[in-house]
Amino acid sequence: MTGDQLPSISVEIRDHLDVEAAKEWDALVSTTEMSDVSQLSAWSRLRRDAGFTPLHVLAWKRDELVGGAQILARSIPLIGRIGYLPYGPVHAPANRGELTEVLGEALVRCASHLTALFVQPPVGGEDVSDELLRRGFRSSDAEIAPAASLRLDLNASEDRIRRGLNKRLSAWTKRWPSRGVTVREGDERDIESFAQLMADSAEYQGFEPLSTEYLMTYIHELAPGGFVKLFVGEITGRPVAARMYTVCGGVMKARLAGMERIGDASRLSVPAAVEWRAILWAKSRGIRWFDSGGVRRSSAELLMASRSLAPTDIIGPDWFKASFGGVPYVYPPAVEMIASPVLRSGYDLICRSSTGRALIDRTKRFVRVGRAPGTVKTTMPLGFAELTRKQRFWTARPGRINGRSNL
Repeated sequence: MTGDQLPSISVEIRDHLDVEAAKEWDALVSTTEMSDVSQLSAWSRLRRDAGFTPLHVLAWKRDELVGGAQILARSIPLIGRIGYLPYGPVHAPANRGELTEVLGEALVRCASHLTALFVQPPVGGEDVSDELLRRGFRSSDAEIAPAASLRLDLNASEDRIRRGLNKRLSAWTKRWPSRGVTVREGDERDIESFAQLMADSAEYQGFEPLSTEYLMTYIHELAPGGFVKLFVGEITGRPVAARMYTVCGGVMKARLAGMERIGDASRLSVPAAVEWRAILWAKSRGIRWFDSGGVRRSSAELLMASRSLAPTDIIGPDWFKASFGGVPYVYPPAVEMIASPVLRSGYDLICRSSTGRALIDRTKRFVRVGRAPGTVKTTMPLGFAELTRKQRFWTARPGRINGRSNL
């Protein structure tokens, strides 16, 4: 453990949190507005099964934990130890200026012990990006986490939220019951069927599914604190679609999805029924925001510029998410620090060729889900399985698929 002292805030870097420190950290994360589960200690335990180890930065004001960050790192053959910080650091509302400075200095120290460190600041973290750039980080296009998303304000009335749906979806909300479509809350007893639904979608589209064991760990780690929710869509009592969401910082966020490829799940828009049920559930629990789980930055920018778009104007999964009426937003700029000048130059050179970018994409998938860089499959973008055949055509044109995952 190392330490550093500024006038009123002390910061320490740990590779392990004891029970009490983990409890304090999780309380800070879960009560910080717009925070993400990827900063919870339970998330580090979940990702340990994929080969990650955590590095914790904790900022204290006297005996109170007021900020910090959870970096996840893993070794990549021939490259070294890569760290990424998704949607962090976390700040308590007070002392933000001083916190940003002290945490920025701590992240530089963390980066000095890694081959590379990639940071995606959270919502409202533009000052974090600026501070890290000032300290030697540089802008990053690595996309360690979605750079944009869609957000639905659940403080609005149900009627107003319903009016925000596109016409087709709004009509379906009244027809699902008569078509035998129901949605129920799921639990660990549904994980095996959820894994099969994910596998069905993955096999159909050529993507890599997550294992039953990983999904079970997802539930076991996050459910006790109320940080995860599963919904299962059925036709006459038979599961045909399911979606998993996380809950943290007043936000319910879509994470994982799967659906039956043969049958009526797509024709009856069951995945949309699941999403709609999740939105209503979140509203009924007093959750402030519903987040689509990430869209491409280009899609968010198009949606910001115009709400009158056709399905072919933006990539398919993002069209599914946009149909629920969420407002697009863009996260603060991502940054990176690659310690070795030789490796940094090599990375920049590789990024200039299509072959090099494909290699980087495979390496990112290895970092995310543990597959070796030479493999081809990736995790299906959330929303891809729910598309019509025409929408999938536009999505799957050469060069259009980006296997972004929000694991």
